[in-house]
Amino acid sequence: MRELVELMVRSMVDHPEQAHVNEVAGEGIVVYEVSVAEEDIGKVIGKGGRIANAMRTVVKAAATRADRRATVEILS
Repeated sequence: MRELVELMVRSMVDHPEQAHVNEVAGEGIVVYEVSVAEEDIGKVIGKGGRIANAMRTVVKAAATRADRRATVEILS
């Protein structure tokens, strides 16, 4: 699932080499922390957070198919 998040993030930013996804396992949930170049933050969040919410929806759907819980956080 980490690869899915990386693919989504790297495909939408101008500096894909600076995009990093860190997987943090918590109590019953996996959090994917996304960090990108400062000038790419807006592209990952989107207008009104629409792109970030869409990424969270895709990751939650993929996690549900694998009987897991997951979410995406964007680090600034």
